[in-house]
Amino acid sequence: MLFKGKSSILIFVTVIIFILSGCTEKKTPVDKMYNVLEDVVNKEKVFEEQQEPLVTLEKQEKELYDQIIKQGMKEYDQIVKLSDEALDLADKRKELFEKETTSLKESEQEFAKVADLKDQLDDPKLKETANDLYDIMMKRYEAHRELYQKYSESLQYDKELYQMFKNKNLPLEDLEAQINKLNDSYKNVYATNEQFNKYTEQYNEKKLSFYKKAGIKTK
Repeated sequence: MLFKGKSSILIFVTVIIFILSGCTEKKTPVDKMYNVLEDVVNKEKVFEEQQEPLVTLEKQEKELYDQIIKQGMKEYDQIVKLSDEALDLADKRKELFEKETTSLKESEQEFAKVADLKDQLDDPKLKETANDLYDIMMKRYEAHRELYQKYSESLQYDKELYQMFKNKNLPLEDLEAQINKLNDSYKNVYATNEQFNKYTEQYNEKKLSFYKKAGIKTK
């Protein structure tokens, strides 16, 4: 069951000019906000690293699924072999997704610092942008928690299906019911994933807007 990848937050290269040469001033709330936001990007590097291999595994599993469907019962040994391979890929997908989720949890722990920092901003417009940034990111984290639940459920349905393929005496209606359940499950996964990507794009745009309003030059 092929699953689309997830978008990631952006890191900006920043130019910081100090007023006094050779000296660093006490960090302002803006400085601290910048440091936290860029640390969040670093926390999500593991998240990014899982995207390509996860999509590759999903494609490989989809190919195995298609091969299984094409087999007749005379090819039962081949069906068992392909099903076992698909089960192994499902376990690997779960492992990668767990790593991704752990990375997002670490990101959320770092981003939590923004809650206090945004209230320390003096500029009303900058504070408003920071509040919007915070709200969007929290929705993004919540969307991924929902995605985790739905994707984990779909993975379990996948594994159940491959086990069913290995049953010679499986009633056709049971197999069809499982496939329908799995398809409905992945529809929910896709919808939640799209929402997560939407929040990620909104966050990246709002983050850039915050940097511009704060006078932080990026490229």
